[in-house]
Amino acid sequence: MQLPDSLRRQLKARYDAIANHHIKRDLLNALPFWVGAVVTGLVAVLYAKLFGWAEAGTRYIYHLSPWLFLAITPLCFLVGWWLVQRYAPYSRGSGIPQVSAAIDLSNPRHRYKVSRLLSLRIVVVKIVSSLVMVVGGAVIGREGPTIQIAASIFKKINDWLPAWYPKVSRRNMVITGAAAGLASAFNTPLGGIVFAIEELTKTHFNYFKSALLTGVIIAGLTALNLLGPYLYLGYPKLDHLPIWIIFVVMLVAVLTGFAASSMAEAILWLLRQKARLTSPVQRALYPVACGLLIAGLGVAFGEQVFGSGKEIMVSTLFTADKHVAWYLPLLRIIGPIISFSTGAAGGIFAPALSAGASIGAVVAEWMYLPDTATNLLVLCGMAGFLTGVTRSPFTSSILVIEMTNSHNIIFYLMLTALLANLVSNLVTRHSFYDQLKVQYIQEIHRAELQAETSR
Repeated sequence: MQLPDSLRRQLKARYDAIANHHIKRDLLNALPFWVGAVVTGLVAVLYAKLFGWAEAGTRYIYHLSPWLFLAITPLCFLVGWWLVQRYAPYSRGSGIPQVSAAIDLSNPRHRYKVSRLLSLRIVVVKIVSSLVMVVGGAVIGREGPTIQIAASIFKKINDWLPAWYPKVSRRNMVITGAAAGLASAFNTPLGGIVFAIEELTKTHFNYFKSALLTGVIIAGLTALNLLGPYLYLGYPKLDHLPIWIIFVVMLVAVLTGFAASSMAEAILWLLRQKARLTSPVQRALYPVACGLLIAGLGVAFGEQVFGSGKEIMVSTLFTADKHVAWYLPLLRIIGPIISFSTGAAGGIFAPALSAGASIGAVVAEWMYLPDTATNLLVLCGMAGFLTGVTRSPFTSSILVIEMTNSHNIIFYLMLTALLANLVSNLVTRHSFYDQLKVQYIQEIHRAELQAETSR
């Protein structure tokens, strides 16, 4: 990437004016991370705004007539799937497994394959496909896609570094980009850092801690200055909790751990069955059928079937009416299974949080618990369900704490996450993202082998 001559001369003059050699070297090493963090914050804010408008469009259509979704949802699912298949096959789904696969492939032997998983084309297709899906009522989130988008931005900046530039680790830039993306999506800087350490890398933290911290801080501050100070959810009331509530928390942990891991296994099973479809017509009909199913559920059970489910979390935490139908957790589990299996773009972070929230609310209602205890179970359900999907208990706990500023229940959340993780491991040893990561790596290797044999 070429800068204008005048700007390049000014930057070089200012750089040459720095006398300390070590400061010069550190500045050059840090500059790509800073630029990537600013761009990530800007793109994350734009994507969040567009996603919110798309969900508002879904609500508008529903209030016009729920029956419209019987036509709109299959069409949106088909278009969302086609965009991915036609322009960027590796932009499908969440994006977190793709980032994990890119990190594993960031070595001298396979690093050229990373461009299949992280690129500017993937950024565009990821955003457009997921927005189209949301308008149709798909049960997806923007947080996983934001992570792949941010990692793609950081990777592209690394590609643009000139030959004379000091060597900057692509792997560390991808990890930092993913962490910055999560921090920007949720406004949770600690969650982004813990996510990078727990989920994305096994490298010792000391090797890239400065770059990771500054990347997360700059991206978060960029989003914060554009959106203003906010919490992803808010400040729920959590005072006067009874001592015995810990036993109910443990019950919620068991339920959410089992439900989340079962949902993940169902998605993987559907993807395996879908892989057997060989005809282009069959592959195109699958997202259409999924759209009809989601639309039918929305018509039958209401608009809570659609979207990321953030409204469910807000209503159960911050309104006097904390009632949710006993079948809502089932709908919030079935929705992501159907939507994710289409092969279009869309994440599972927010749907997992809303499914866990609905489980916590149902358990609280069954036991006639007061509002503050209900809030606790809702938050524990969120942490437990997200842990069951990601197998990252500390990330899940920190995210829920930062989204609600609920530091006083940290021990309840960590207990829920660890117990849910244990239950999930009894269902299946490997996490949802790890299994998808392995599939992406195998798919890339197969495509490379086929390309070589066809020459």
